[in-house]
Amino acid sequence: MKHLTIYVGVATAAMGTIAFADEAETPTLEPVTVWATEVRASSVDMDEEAIAIKQADHISDLLRPIPGVDVGGSHSLNQRITIRSMDDKDLRIYIDGANQNTYMYHHMGNLQINANILKSVDIEVGNNSVVNGGLGGTVRFETKEAKELLKPGQQVGAFGQYTYNDNASQSTVLSAYAQLNDQFDVLAYYNLINRDNFEVGGGEIKDADGNKIPGTDGTVRGLEGDLDDALLKFGWDISATQRLSLSYEAYSDEGDYSYRPDMGLATDIAIADGTNTPLTYPTEFTRDTLTLNHEVELGNQTWVKTALYQNTSEFWRDETGLSQALQPFLRAAAGIKEATAENTGLNILAETVLTAGVDHELTYGIDTIRYKTDYEETLVSGSSLQAGEEATDGALFLQDRISLGGGVALIPGIRYAYYDIDSHVVDDSYDDLLGAFAAELELDNRWLFRVSTTQLFKGPELGEAYIRAGSGDTPNQSIKAETGTNNEFSLAFQDRLLNLDRFHAGFTLFQTTIDDYIYDYAETATFEGKDNVGTMEIEGYEAYAGLEVGGLSVLLSYASAESDLDADDEYADLDGARIDREQGDSVSLLFDYFVASIDLSLHWDVQWVDDLDDDIDLDGAGNDRFKEGYTVHNISARWTPAAVDGLALTVGVDNLFDEYYASQSSRTGVTGHPVFGDLFLLDYEPGRNVKATIAYQF
Repeated sequence: MKHLTIYVGVATAAMGTIAFADEAETPTLEPVTVWATEVRASSVDMDEEAIAIKQADHISDLLRPIPGVDVGGSHSLNQRITIRSMDDKDLRIYIDGANQNTYMYHHMGNLQINANILKSVDIEVGNNSVVNGGLGGTVRFETKEAKELLKPGQQVGAFGQYTYNDNASQSTVLSAYAQLNDQFDVLAYYNLINRDNFEVGGGEIKDADGNKIPGTDGTVRGLEGDLDDALLKFGWDISATQRLSLSYEAYSDEGDYSYRPDMGLATDIAIADGTNTPLTYPTEFTRDTLTLNHEVELGNQTWVKTALYQNTSEFWRDETGLSQALQPFLRAAAGIKEATAENTGLNILAETVLTAGVDHELTYGIDTIRYKTDYEETLVSGSSLQAGEEATDGALFLQDRISLGGGVALIPGIRYAYYDIDSHVVDDSYDDLLGAFAAELELDNRWLFRVSTTQLFKGPELGEAYIRAGSGDTPNQSIKAETGTNNEFSLAFQDRLLNLDRFHAGFTLFQTTIDDYIYDYAETATFEGKDNVGTMEIEGYEAYAGLEVGGLSVLLSYASAESDLDADDEYADLDGARIDREQGDSVSLLFDYFVASIDLSLHWDVQWVDDLDDDIDLDGAGNDRFKEGYTVHNISARWTPAAVDGLALTVGVDNLFDEYYASQSSRTGVTGHPVFGDLFLLDYEPGRNVKATIAYQF
């Protein structure tokens, strides 16, 4: 399946990450390795060692260096990937081919995943191909498997790792894997993370005016809990050209957590004190995923990859503590509540290469997902409620890469998208025929140019599963599907300049237009709920430049994204609003140096993020929307002594200068609440964190 993997990467990538190839080869994406994890992104061409020693235990550790990508949320329940300011509701996210999008609760992210379990992450920044759905891009996670972990000639292997973070967690990884015979292999993996409440940068919990909040000691409450992740994966090599694998992953995150995981401690304290309710609540999130993958090569010209899956997420919380609230409406809501979101799907991705005359590389397939949500509550008062919604999302697609010679390639594509929804907002079906076209030019194996346009489509979402599965949503049978286009121009360059081993640079300019943009909290004099509010335009660019010489690798990248709503007349008060998760301008600088004589790798990275003005935005703070910029430095070192094969010792410091900050993709600002008054929403990130890891692969 190597050929298929390479082709899909090229077909869906922006120019910035396509590596230059020899004349007989297809351009491929550069890999980035993070302890047996590759990270490939379409917005930057990164060196293999660029983020190899970050000791990632959170998705943000892996993805924040990628231009155009951010991860909001410091809470384990609030990993919220954003691409070009669009959050995970507008992205397609897969683990081993299984769709993960579950709109569970607006105070938590739609993705919970353990970074350590991953073999690879493939990120399409922006939608640039009919192969993928999603308005803003696609993230494909692949988990580890036995065949790729075994050393040459090894039949059985094992891996153990322990990481200590002084602010404030520890994790233990145990894994065993084996090649049972010529055909069968198996992997068993387990990771336990014990999280405590971390301390913010500067050691003080502050309010919106920069004053220390009375009764706080710099530690964010509501984070303490345990995260367990187990994976069992069986592989069967049916033949040299056909493989079947069956995997089961069980993910669990349990603790005494804050009621609103996406909001900072200042908000939690204000609400708890103002209502006489607990600061934390017993909470458990679980996700169970069963996936059957099949890969086959049909002759020398066709490859097919199939994934059949069922993914079930459950969010449970004990809210009986609300029974002591001062407000009657809160006391009435006290009870045990549970939401379930189930994704069942099938996707088939195939490639056929035709070489008669002009070369054609056809990529085609189907992608279908059935979403189903359920909600159940049992209140202290004795009343109960059950509710649910469902939707089906399907697509057929065909793309052709036509190589005309002389470095010229044309890539047309067509996608038929179908969406059927039965929710409390709307019961309807939507469909659309979408097109895409790209043109590429490679010159002298040094320059690469690409221009593309892709039509977009997304139907209305199901309601939040944890908010009574949408049963309280306002009906709106006339709501439309979101449509639009993503246009990009990219260029990349690489050569040996000034006696460097390699110099590489790239630039991507994009404009994403979303017509009939859906806002969950639209409001007029006669309506309040989900509705189309106008046309959202997001534009910006990603750029990078890097060099390699000897053991030194340096990469500088810049990303900018701005959004603006051209509101319909009935929503004129929203005109000019930005997306709440807007990322603005950011710069990343990474240095890596390998000292070969002592087997030592050194790493330093810095991220600078600019301020965002106090402008109107959608779903953001109501009173003060200013987002303060920040600068964060991280350093680390990894020693892999040649004398002890399989041993790796890593030490590092995250947030070296103890910066007090929150990501632009997290909750920020001050908002007014009719019951609780002004709330400071800042979702504090951890302060300085010294960490050490010992790992051994047997």
